[in-house]
Amino acid sequence: MLDFLGEPQALALIGLAGGVLLGLAARLGRFCTLGAIEDVLYGDSDTRLRMWGIAIGIAVIGTFVLMAIGWLEAERTIYLAFAFSPFASIIGGLMFGYGMALAGNCGYGALARLGGGDLRSFLIVLVMGLAAFATISGPLAYLRIAAFPQTPVVGTPPGMAQALSAWLGAPASVIGLLAGVLCLGLALASPAFRQEKAAIFWGLCVGLAVVSGWAGTQWVAVNGFAPTVIESHTFAAPLGETMLYAMMASGLSLSFGIGSVVGVVLGAFIGSLIKGHFRWEACEDPRELRRQIAGAGLMGVGAVLAMGCSIGQGLSAISVLAYSAPLVMAGIFVGAWIGLRQLITGFARIV
Repeated sequence: MLDFLGEPQALALIGLAGGVLLGLAARLGRFCTLGAIEDVLYGDSDTRLRMWGIAIGIAVIGTFVLMAIGWLEAERTIYLAFAFSPFASIIGGLMFGYGMALAGNCGYGALARLGGGDLRSFLIVLVMGLAAFATISGPLAYLRIAAFPQTPVVGTPPGMAQALSAWLGAPASVIGLLAGVLCLGLALASPAFRQEKAAIFWGLCVGLAVVSGWAGTQWVAVNGFAPTVIESHTFAAPLGETMLYAMMASGLSLSFGIGSVVGVVLGAFIGSLIKGHFRWEACEDPRELRRQIAGAGLMGVGAVLAMGCSIGQGLSAISVLAYSAPLVMAGIFVGAWIGLRQLITGFARIV
């Protein structure tokens, strides 16, 4: 298969398949990071938050099954290959969460809305991708490296499961599976949520999309000849990658991230047609436009500092039980809460 397709094309197709599933989940299942936070804080509903619990549980279980049978070298993923930086995780998470509230979407949510015809989200995607690349390798990279240098992991357990394994003497795969089952149990503890079959189904699909990313990129890394990054879905740097490829395709190669971005838009487009929700939308309020640009910029910078967005840290990183994931997601939640309170009541009412 790799001989026929080529490694870049195979990686892009793997990302595309998982991205389509994520796009469908956003449109048909209403899977959304900011939406889940808003529902809990202001909507008196935890359904979408429990969907996240299902997605995390499935992602963790599936990922540790892959590790147990030798189909995933988790230590090669960026979440376990670099030393944990608590300050970068906290600051990046807070920036991302606050920016998400200002913009009205995370990168994944903006792609999903773009697939439904929302041109405001197109601007969010562009600004977030530019800000992410400016922080990775552009002018802001100097400040990032000086403030939060990334160092490879040396001699310490690379994740929570490995640390607990060294402490308890139990296999890391067993610890990971138990963590995933615990997360599923907590999500399904609500009798009302157990009646939400569609929500459970789409949460399951999101978790499987993350697992498919790990399995697919690992397969290409093992069977291909070129060095391949083992990765799963995240939506910060891949936005910039996709923009660059759109401008300079003849000098660049396809990648998993590009396929993932296109897949989410395509899946959301299909989902919006199924629901009859596709329509072109644009921004008519300059103040809203200014707020969305600022929020997208903060998300791009914050996601790079945190080494992942709400999907990258909230699903891909947590699926390997990286130290950073809970801290980043706590920062995203707090940042989103501050941003939402500012939009609803103003800063004077926050304290």
